[in-house]
Amino acid sequence: MPRALGEGRVRLDEIRAVITTCELMTPYGLGEDACWDGLMSGKTAVKKLKRLDTNAFRTLNAAIAPDLNPNADSSLVMQMLSPIMRRCASLIPPDASTILATTVGEIDLLERHVLRGDNGPDRDDSRLDLLLKKVMRLFGTDGPGMVISAACVSSTAAVGRAAEMVRRMERDCVLVVACDCVSEFVFSGFSSLMALDTDMARPFDKNRNGLTLGEAAGLVLVMSEDRARRESRPVLGEVLGLGLSNDAHHMTGPLRDGSGLAIAIRKALESSGIDKGEIDCVSAHGTATVYNDAMEIRALKSALGERSVPTFSIKGAIGHTLGAAGLIEVIITLRALKEGVLPPTIGLLDIDDDARGWVSNKACRIDGEVALSTSAGFGGINGALVLRA
Repeated sequence: MPRALGEGRVRLDEIRAVITTCELMTPYGLGEDACWDGLMSGKTAVKKLKRLDTNAFRTLNAAIAPDLNPNADSSLVMQMLSPIMRRCASLIPPDASTILATTVGEIDLLERHVLRGDNGPDRDDSRLDLLLKKVMRLFGTDGPGMVISAACVSSTAAVGRAAEMVRRMERDCVLVVACDCVSEFVFSGFSSLMALDTDMARPFDKNRNGLTLGEAAGLVLVMSEDRARRESRPVLGEVLGLGLSNDAHHMTGPLRDGSGLAIAIRKALESSGIDKGEIDCVSAHGTATVYNDAMEIRALKSALGERSVPTFSIKGAIGHTLGAAGLIEVIITLRALKEGVLPPTIGLLDIDDDARGWVSNKACRIDGEVALSTSAGFGGINGALVLRA
């Protein structure tokens, strides 16, 4: 509980930013339990994508959310967010600020206009600022809103920003919503970069050969601990610290020595007041591209030391969900801390020598309450969060 200092002042280092509500839609279905059970089953949600009627790509394997209609009036991301809203509507305070994290948002709406040849200047309904307004209407929030679109670090940065807003007493309640879909535009972009594995992503595997795309949506409600207690809300976890950096190296490739991500990790540890030896597990970005996984292990060893820290990636299970990835991984990481077990890294068959002792294709017990979650994205951006159950 924050302590007053003369004339009603409050020590900022005593204000805690806690997560009180979370929900998600992933290729395993609606809800945290569906995703957790899918991960613990060891079975991937990757399958052949029937949404695209083409043979132009090296592969059509992807992990998509169930029961979405690409021909519906509403976009794919709004179709994922609507059932989430129905579950959480009563838990979202109207005065919450809203942060929307996404990379391409409702890009499928723009695709339709382009394919029909009616993509004139009046066809601007795929803009991210308009999606933010839709999201705020959907969840009934009227506090200030913002969009964070920082490639695959979008929702990691958004969760961290929400926590900073709470700790700095800018707001006492922030709703973070993250979403991205698998569209023809997204698929063709990654395919043209030769970044897709023809089968499925194999994070930290010796024979990894690319990522698998996925789609997901989710939310977390970040509050001051004081408000959460006043409103008798459950506390699912705490966001202790955020670190961001940029490699300034390449548009799509990471800095291969991992030094950029290591900076973000160290910044997250410093801002959280947590020593590197206190990290009990790591939720890795783990895209299964050759260079990302190699640099990530180097970054973790550089920032955390050579001791093996239990580490996992969920991208072999639900694919790379782009701007939504970090938020989904925050939810799953808090669940892992609660359960005292890390899910298996699905798709991993032959562990890369650098990752040996860190990553496993089997579920493993963990003992502790503090986790690190890492992200990296195009443009060289890196993000890291320190979380406590």
